[in-house]
Amino acid sequence: MTTIRLSAFSFVVSLCSASLGAPAEAADLSGAWTTDASVCGKVFVKSGARVSFAKDAELSGSGFIIEGREIRGPAATCRIKTSKEDGAVTHMIAACATDIMLSDVQLSVKFIDANSIARLFPGMQDMSVNYHRCAM
Repeated sequence: MTTIRLSAFSFVVSLCSASLGAPAEAADLSGAWTTDASVCGKVFVKSGARVSFAKDAELSGSGFIIEGREIRGPAATCRIKTSKEDGAVTHMIAACATDIMLSDVQLSVKFIDANSIARLFPGMQDMSVNYHRCAM
């Protein structure tokens, strides 16, 4: 469970590093994202217009929610400070907060298609994690 939360936090941090693009690009990132599209209903719930994490979501998979300039994970909330587009890649800097710390995080994501992104890890060219947007 701690590993999943750390993984989700790492993703949120990495995502912030990827979105230094324009606000229009950030809008394209809006939604609930998970590493496995088949578990969307186990990771997220919708109440009215608000999407949140399901109870025990971390047992089903990793994910995050982007609404406007806010990125929420199970263990951290980030506010996108700046973003920049570089072709299909969006680089971001986000201010992130957990229960015990505040930090600025650099994130980069590459758009695969309208509902799929790859989180890129700076300095590790061959490493990425794919995320899929859940239909909510």
